[in-house]
Amino acid sequence: MVLLPWPKQVQEGNGNYVLGFDAMIVMEPSCPEGAAAYARMLKEEIISATGIGIPAVRGHAGKGDIRLCVDEACQECGYCLDIREDGVSLCGGSLAALGQGVQTLRQLFRQYAGLLPVLHIVDEPDFKVRGFFHDVTRGRVQTLPNLKKMVDTMVFYKLNQLQLYIEHTYLFRGMTELWRDETPLTAEEIMELDAYCMERGVELVPCLASFGHLYKLLGTRTYAELCELRGSVGQEFSFWDRMGHHTLNAVDERSVGLVMGMIGEFMQLFHSDKFNICADETFDLGTDRSRAAAAEKGRDVLYAEFVCKLFDFLIENGKIPMFWGDIICESPELLKKFPPQVLCLAWGYSETEQDTQVRILHGAGTKLYVCPGTRGWNHFVNQMEESYENIKRMCAYGRKYHALGVLNTDWGDYGHVGHPDFSVPGMIYGAVFSWGESDFSFDEMNRMISVLAFGDASGEFAGCLAKVSRLSVFGWAEAVIFKEWSQKGKPTQGIIEDLRAAGAERFRQAGERAEELTREFSVVCRSMDKGKRRILACAKLSLRIVAAWNKVGEQLLARTGCGEAAQEEPRAKDALAGQQGISAGILLAQELEQCLFYYKEFWRENSKEGDLLKVSDVFFWYADMLRDTEGTPCTKVCGK
Repeated sequence: MVLLPWPKQVQEGNGNYVLGFDAMIVMEPSCPEGAAAYARMLKEEIISATGIGIPAVRGHAGKGDIRLCVDEACQECGYCLDIREDGVSLCGGSLAALGQGVQTLRQLFRQYAGLLPVLHIVDEPDFKVRGFFHDVTRGRVQTLPNLKKMVDTMVFYKLNQLQLYIEHTYLFRGMTELWRDETPLTAEEIMELDAYCMERGVELVPCLASFGHLYKLLGTRTYAELCELRGSVGQEFSFWDRMGHHTLNAVDERSVGLVMGMIGEFMQLFHSDKFNICADETFDLGTDRSRAAAAEKGRDVLYAEFVCKLFDFLIENGKIPMFWGDIICESPELLKKFPPQVLCLAWGYSETEQDTQVRILHGAGTKLYVCPGTRGWNHFVNQMEESYENIKRMCAYGRKYHALGVLNTDWGDYGHVGHPDFSVPGMIYGAVFSWGESDFSFDEMNRMISVLAFGDASGEFAGCLAKVSRLSVFGWAEAVIFKEWSQKGKPTQGIIEDLRAAGAERFRQAGERAEELTREFSVVCRSMDKGKRRILACAKLSLRIVAAWNKVGEQLLARTGCGEAAQEEPRAKDALAGQQGISAGILLAQELEQCLFYYKEFWRENSKEGDLLKVSDVFFWYADMLRDTEGTPCTKVCGK
């Protein structure tokens, strides 16, 4: 039996419930209006699993029916599920709890079809808020249908809050210079998604960068004067700089007015009573235009004064402010100046993450969420084992320090190059560990995820997927940094040294393991539901891309003469190259371009154009470099 998250109490009995053609899903009079949405979910699951289309009605259940009810005698967040030979009874302490129980029942039907085992389940979550935070700014802007698909996945695993991170990918009125070369989300799309979430028991919380990380906004001619650093207009795009710079000048009153205007427009689209202003990683604060004020007051005070103005504005408009706690954690005494309603988001993404930030913020008396991560950023396939360990740790810290919720993050640094479905295992890790403490090992949980989320009867797919990122030697982040630093004349020798330290043997082993893993994916395909095999094809392509970038790393070493790979022709030169006289560099350039061609197909199946062109430019830069017979930027670094 696979249930994710695993319930608090499960008692198995003897016998089975056999679904009959005359059975009904019956919402008893205690069910509020919203119960109909959950009844429809269950009906659709039963049709898919059994082929039997039973009706969902209101009334009183009879023998053989599936009974849904709400009873305040149950815990508000808890539900009780009884599966007997003569019928099924599901009772929740609230509408939301009823919905959680329906997901358990759906998971059972997905596995057992119309022959359910006799069971008694009593269940409730550890954290009332169990959220997912998804970046729709730094590369990939998913289409509305795919965002709805993401919500459906969240619901299936009992997650109940969603935040979409936005800097410049919303179509603000009158701010055409901000989004003129983007494919932003529109007000209608946000409102439709908000309604979709509400019907399914998910709170869509507005989230807007409001202090730091305003690369596009502060690079416009209209708003450049509000940037802390001078000279922000007209700079060539950089994935690296987008992460590190472009903070508002906190002492310019126009800055807070601009942000309030954007927040005021954006908040109208949501039913949520919360608003996340982010306000994280304000690296440039006090370094240029506000330098004098920072010297007088201190950077921490400038930060606190600015965000407090935004907090007050939100509270006046009936919203509970949320913000990331990384900056204020350095001066926790300033939290006493913040309104008591404020929710602080304590993030930490390492597999060995310590409780430092959570402990400091808790000690300062703030209300907080703990925020781990799916570890998909900068990778074509998520670092799944690191994500598992990180999420498990952070949820444990949340319990220890009495956090109000868990918000599992799915950032998109450097273009959000990974397929959205590759974050599903990380999403499920978050769902499992925020619901309750779990003893499932990494391998066992991946087996369960393979069966339940990817329709793989062998239970191997997620485990194979986890192996892909382990093979990366010269990864996407290194490729982006090497390109952008070379173009800016910044030293890249550190990257070359890291490749040399990795050694030729690691490149060789990664290449051989990639070939083996390609075959493993092909074997898994035989046991996978036909409707799920497209993501397996994307996994195989992603593996091929990882292997191609490793070969680029080998080429960089060979062309600089900095590593063992320089002593022989790079392995990228295969039989075809030898027969046709094609150089290893040209052959690898063709491989990058072919991989990109297929990659674009997968991107466009679920996302708007977003930063696809900027991602493509990285591939093109290396392809052009590999064809260059006059030398490369890295030869200049090494002085060759």
